[in-house]
Amino acid sequence: MRTENSNDASEHTALLAHPIQYIEEHPLYKDDRVYVRWPAYTAYIAYLTLKSNYVNVLLVFVPLGIIAGAMGWNPTAVFLLNFFAIVPLASLLSFATEELSVKLGQTLGGLLNATFGNAVELIVSIVALKDGQIRIVQSSMLGSILSNMLLVLGCCFLAGGSRHREQHFNSLVASTMSSLMAVASASLIIPATLYNVMAANGEGDKEDNILILSHGTAIIMLILYVLYLFFQLKTHSYIFDEEDQGDDNEEPQEAQILSPWAAGIALVVVTVMVAVCAEYLVDSIDAIVQTAHISKTFIGLILLPIVGNAAEHVTAVVVSLKNKMDLAIGVAIGSSLQIALGVTPFLVILGWIIGQPMTLHFETFETVVFFLSVLVVNCENGLSLYQPQKSLANVDPRLDTRWKVKLS
Repeated sequence: MRTENSNDASEHTALLAHPIQYIEEHPLYKDDRVYVRWPAYTAYIAYLTLKSNYVNVLLVFVPLGIIAGAMGWNPTAVFLLNFFAIVPLASLLSFATEELSVKLGQTLGGLLNATFGNAVELIVSIVALKDGQIRIVQSSMLGSILSNMLLVLGCCFLAGGSRHREQHFNSLVASTMSSLMAVASASLIIPATLYNVMAANGEGDKEDNILILSHGTAIIMLILYVLYLFFQLKTHSYIFDEEDQGDDNEEPQEAQILSPWAAGIALVVVTVMVAVCAEYLVDSIDAIVQTAHISKTFIGLILLPIVGNAAEHVTAVVVSLKNKMDLAIGVAIGSSLQIALGVTPFLVILGWIIGQPMTLHFETFETVVFFLSVLVVNCENGLSLYQPQKSLANVDPRLDTRWKVKLS
């Protein structure tokens, strides 16, 4: 009799003495009761999602930015609050896209990542285009391209080269992207050249001619981008999957947090939140330009690309440190290519539809900078080096010769 009572006491004592262990072995999101399991599971998934990136701490600015815009606070406060609010939303958009792309394969998943990676820039540009902020749209598109091509790719080569003496990547894929970027730069040079020629001849209808030329060029660029997608996803998908297949045995894939349905719902919710914050952000630009004495070009060329590309900038540098240069180049050059051949001509066509004079005629200085950037970023040899002069001759004697000629 005493033995049975002692056993009962020990059972109750173990349960009361170790409540944390019992909770860990029987979490609420695995409870048999539906009304307990689903709220607990939702809270658990939300916790894992928010813990995925330290940038999510800035989510506190999302309700503050919306309240500030809705209540008509000071335009500077509205701009800053929504500026910092879009940064974590872009990170969540990238996270949900990565979770969804797990079920779609490497190539299609990479395309989805690139598409929603530029969703913030697209949403902000659509809002600005609707309000007639043509200068903001043009400068933000060019700023996103240059930040990805120069800043992000340069940081990737610098960070990866500091840890690895030589880094190899798929030269065919990089050469294809570089060639398409050259075509995109030509599409901006032609309108700028035509505008200067007509201005020199004193023609008065140059704006209308540039608009017609931009519409036709935008249609051709969109067709070219669709053909590139067909090349990437269908006819030559094995080229783009080659490096991914080689990396499968190196590192195990991280556990998936969101289910496809949860990731899809998260994409919709975050996109709506980005659109709301972007609306208040764009509405406050005119006021902040007058009060803070900064130009719209600076806002579009410098500030807005930081908002939209902060998450993928960090991602590209991290993967370059892991010696995954194909993925880093795909994020940097692939994102620039999509903006140049996809997003920018789409905005030109959208402006045509809604009656806004959005053209491909950028400022002359910006066009020259874009063209020179494309010439500099020419990754055709499939090898990046971070070595002193003497060791370059061991790889290729011509590299040592060019180095000396450059210094002389």
